Amino acid sequence: MGLSSFRLTAQVAVTDMTRATEFYEGRLGLSATRTDADGSKVYASGGHESLVVYPSPDHAGSSTATLVAWYVDDVERTVDELTANGVTFEQYEGVLESGFDYGTDEKGISARAGGGKVAWFKDPDGNLFSIEGDR
Repeated sequence: MGLSSFRLTAQVAVTDMTRATEFYEGRLGLSATRTDADGSKVYASGGHESLVVYPSPDHAGSSTATLVAWYVDDVERTVDELTANGVTFEQYEGVLESGFDYGTDEKGISARAGGGKVAWFKDPDGNLFSIEGDR
């Protein structure tokens, strides 16, 4: 059976829902499809409800891994648009044990093996996200 035929939703903990709303809606351009009783917001992306942002001050920003990746047609254009909206992209230098060089250019874009690109940014709580694509 497995889970591969079921949709999944990413859930991200934040400390302050007002600040999170300003970021997710104002800077990222997401639209909430609903607000739940606990104050959490559900956002649609790619035509599906796919991101839940919920208040949990004790857990917000505690992961150092990328929590959510958006796969876009043009990484450069998307980075430019988000930067114009006030999103700051991370600057990295280095090589992982696997040999992946994740160093970024001045915009915060890293070239991936196979020609793809990736750029990372954080929300106000330090939760890490990425924009990924072939261009």
